[in-house]
Amino acid sequence: MNYQETLEWLFARLPMFQREGQAAYKGNLDNTLRLDRYFDSPHRRFKTIHVGGTNGKGSVSHMLASVLQEAGYKTGLYTSPHLKDFRERIKINGGMIPESAVVDFVARHQALFLEVQPSFFEMTVAMAFAYFADSQVDIAVIEVGLGGRLDSTNIITPLLSIVTNISFDHVALLGDTLEKIAGEKAGILKPGVPAIIGTRDPATDFVFERKAAEQGTPLQFATDNWECHRHEDNTYDLKNKQGAVYHLAPELKGFYQRKNIPAVLEALLELRASGLPLPDRAIRDGIARIVQNTGLFGRWQELSRAPYTVCDTGHNLDGITESVAQIATCTHERLHVVLGMVNDKDVSGVLRVLPAEATYYFTKAALPRALNEEILARQAHTVGLDGECYPTVAEAYAAARKAATAKDMIYIGGSTFVVAEVLDGVLP
Repeated sequence: MNYQETLEWLFARLPMFQREGQAAYKGNLDNTLRLDRYFDSPHRRFKTIHVGGTNGKGSVSHMLASVLQEAGYKTGLYTSPHLKDFRERIKINGGMIPESAVVDFVARHQALFLEVQPSFFEMTVAMAFAYFADSQVDIAVIEVGLGGRLDSTNIITPLLSIVTNISFDHVALLGDTLEKIAGEKAGILKPGVPAIIGTRDPATDFVFERKAAEQGTPLQFATDNWECHRHEDNTYDLKNKQGAVYHLAPELKGFYQRKNIPAVLEALLELRASGLPLPDRAIRDGIARIVQNTGLFGRWQELSRAPYTVCDTGHNLDGITESVAQIATCTHERLHVVLGMVNDKDVSGVLRVLPAEATYYFTKAALPRALNEEILARQAHTVGLDGECYPTVAEAYAAARKAATAKDMIYIGGSTFVVAEVLDGVLP
């Protein structure tokens, strides 16, 4: 099989949460451990950093990887889902795993996958760990896929565990309270391995504190240690209680990065204290070159200046709330919103925080989990949001561009997969 045929085989044979949702979720680590034994535990052959949380874990993972690259380490990066190309999930120093490596890995182990029947994610984790080990990376930043305790990435023993924040998402799988969700996220904490929680929240702090106390995990909350001030030019001044001062100019433009950057700095200084050389220059340059170094897409990504056009992968209530707050600071005459969601999210909660004065272009991404655009439009109408329906993301985006003047703003979001389809048509 060639690369495209290989992907089609994987999509057809292995259940994929990205497309199918809950039916593809495996509530145990049995397959992961079986694959790990088969490949002789490749994750033990390189250092790791584990990053979980509800929102922000992708940004944090990419920032850490960018800094590590600037510091001279051969750095693996495992994230999910992908936006344009499956290979975005597995990178070394910003370069995607070669198509030939994907084809060869599947061809050599096809019989195993047919026998074990892993999920798409379980297979991908095995591929990433084997690729990183064979490539002799110095360190790999590993992003949790979903939850933490039962996530396939949770077989690693990292140098450091990071949980960005906790909010409602995937409640059918992780629990219907913040305490239950935090319990799943806290599952990545390991005995004796330092852990950093990005932001304090009285609804969930005790979950992490209790877990850390039970197993002797050194625990820090980044917001306890850092003062963070964002300027209008998207630069940040940060100071910690030990007197460290950083002036940073991140390549990422989203206001919500003010929550992620303190966690990144706390993590980097913890790694430095543990003996990993990380000069201040690498920290500054790594955060300034996140997109250049790692190829991160879709985080308040500006696609056009006239009309001002932005896409963002925020897809739950907290993520959309952050985007709406930033939209309110943008100068524009009319706001156009290209909106699609998947059917296992808190659709009504998201719709209630979106601006009523906007013109909406309701659509759906091309995957089974996508919520029908007409159902989305009817739900939106009940909270005062109105617009037209479009059967494809491309048509919705084209309609918004046709209607918008140079002084308007277009926002594209609601689902990672809506953003992915727009980027697929915009980026080379």
